[in-house]
Amino acid sequence: MQAVILVGGEGTRLRPLTSRQPKPVITLVDRPFLVYMLEWLRGHGVDDVILSCGFEPTKVRAALGDGEALGITLRYVVEPEPRGTAGALKYAEEQVGLDERFLMLNGDVLTDVDVTAQLAQHEATGAVGTLGLVPVDDPSAYGLVLCDETHAVAGFLEKPAPSQLEGIDRYYISAGIYVLERSVLQLIDADRNVSIEREIWPALVGHGLYGSQADGAYWMDIGTPERYLQGTFDILEGNVRTAAVQRLGADVTIAAGAQVGSLVVLGKGVTIGEGARVERAVVLDGVTVEAGAELTDCIVAPGATIGEGAIVRGGAVIGEGVRVGAGNVLAAGIKVFPDTDLPPGSIKF
Repeated sequence: MQAVILVGGEGTRLRPLTSRQPKPVITLVDRPFLVYMLEWLRGHGVDDVILSCGFEPTKVRAALGDGEALGITLRYVVEPEPRGTAGALKYAEEQVGLDERFLMLNGDVLTDVDVTAQLAQHEATGAVGTLGLVPVDDPSAYGLVLCDETHAVAGFLEKPAPSQLEGIDRYYISAGIYVLERSVLQLIDADRNVSIEREIWPALVGHGLYGSQADGAYWMDIGTPERYLQGTFDILEGNVRTAAVQRLGADVTIAAGAQVGSLVVLGKGVTIGEGARVERAVVLDGVTVEAGAELTDCIVAPGATIGEGAIVRGGAVIGEGVRVGAGNVLAAGIKVFPDTDLPPGSIKF
């Protein structure tokens, strides 16, 4: 089975984590983020993956290689310029097998949706395209997908107002997981920016477009620091089905009197100083946390130093190589970009 994964975005909402690394290969617990998707797909029979790249493709290839270590074949296609979700798929057309249906996926999702069940429904209905759907409680920030009793897609509601929701019992949104027949490629114009959501799906309503509702599955778009942290905690707590993970890297040093909570990731070579406290936090490779510092609900990128008695909390994100001087208090979602040097006591929230 073949899959095309769109990984061309710059991940701007995740900066400064993505200031130097493309989002598909930033570390999530103990492996590049995209590896979770590749392992999940392999479990559903996918053995051939095309990565449609844009931003920093050489770093994606360097991190993931040819896929042999994951038991799959990885191939890379690099867009000459951003072409939208359908345009990116069209640009990869020559790599897509001639005679088989395939999967198309957005590459920023952490999920355990049952793709095998989605494929089975696609086959049973004779669909041209089947959209994986997940339920949400609050539909106001999403585009809803409406299906009839046969699971055929009947229409879409983009960020609906409350008055538009009357009579809808359960709200389903697209999970960014699609089963497609190769004929869909014929609907996409070449060499231009085309949105599969706004142009192709509406054209297929009534012409073989179906939805597969994945009730009970885990699904999260890891597109913001808040969701990155929540996804980390969900992996550690087993709320999403993944391969086993290690939350502590090699050569970690934790000094006497330091406290490290259960919902903490410590990367390779991390040093936690005497009396420091780390709770609900991601601390990546080579970070030094000096004596008495406190880290809570935050992300610290590789090579940063958190000075003595400094406090980092409340969704703060510290970029690569940052030096947070002693006594600083960083909170309220502050983002400190790579190689910044904050003098002692310069910021106190």
